[in-house]
Amino acid sequence: MKASSPPDREAVRAALLAWYDRQARDLAWRVSPADRRAGVRGDPYRVWLSEVMLQQTTVPHATPYFIGFTQRWPTVSDLAAVEDGELMAAWAGLGYYARARNLLACARAVAGEHGGVFPDTEEGLRALPGVGAYTAAAVAAIAFDRAANVVDGNVERVMARLFAVETPLPDAKPELKALAGELVGDERPGDWAQALMDLGATVCKPKAPLCDRCPIAAWCAAYATGAPETYPRKTRKADRPRRHGVAYVLTRGDAVALVRRPPKGLLGGMLGLPTSDWRAEPFSDAEAVVAAPVPAPWRDFGAVEHVFTHFSLTLRVFVARADEDRADFVWTPREGLSALPSVFLKAARAAERLI
Repeated sequence: MKASSPPDREAVRAALLAWYDRQARDLAWRVSPADRRAGVRGDPYRVWLSEVMLQQTTVPHATPYFIGFTQRWPTVSDLAAVEDGELMAAWAGLGYYARARNLLACARAVAGEHGGVFPDTEEGLRALPGVGAYTAAAVAAIAFDRAANVVDGNVERVMARLFAVETPLPDAKPELKALAGELVGDERPGDWAQALMDLGATVCKPKAPLCDRCPIAAWCAAYATGAPETYPRKTRKADRPRRHGVAYVLTRGDAVALVRRPPKGLLGGMLGLPTSDWRAEPFSDAEAVVAAPVPAPWRDFGAVEHVFTHFSLTLRVFVARADEDRADFVWTPREGLSALPSVFLKAARAAERLI
């Protein structure tokens, strides 16, 4: 069931933009409302980079990565010239590593095919490798002030409450996007997009909305019901499947053996510990030894747990010392292990007393 529109679209827009002028978050990649009024525009490279980093990642976690990236590679052309392995190492800890591969492909396309200049329309941005509908709309609005409909999870939540949408997520996504589109206007589209994001992140929170601080509560249909926290409605998620595997911590002196994972697939292109396949059934001790990368007196050191987007992983940790220097591994000092993806860092730390 689709709820009715707010009684005064322009009043909603005016109230939210006035709130944003007062309460906009100070973010490393953001041009403040005051600076935008003075004519300053966002750097499309910084807007695009921040949006890619923020997918499935919080602002506090993404911020130091953003600062580090822009210090090392201040332009998209600088980023395009980076070796794959260097970028993947810099990305380690942000998760969802396909984003890093897409990031580099997009940077190279912008540098090589567009002279280092981002297209300034949604259509042009969508044609870039790895740029989806949301990112194209966000860059078009925030960097180029295009009247684009920018809808992320925060905006979906605001729309679900503002209009008291009864359709549960994820089925409600097209409806929520359409409702958000009704509020987009030609006046300050970049600020409007960021105002909605800030409202969802700081006031219209998932579990405990701060309705007494909301600039548009007067028009909020969910607030009028007395139970705004029950929106958006949600379909119960299926249980996350579990997989099992074995990670192998092979040491030689102060160094640990790492391998470069295949370029495609989960954690593609990243350095990591050698592992078995990941499967539905646990590995027996005998199976774990057979799957090891080299024959050695392997010792079981327990297990670590890790949660990916679509499955949970129980990873047994086996430890051994190498008798010879093998060229098929990347031997890495212990202090270099901090750059590993978190699942492998967990396994290495679990075996820390033995390495």
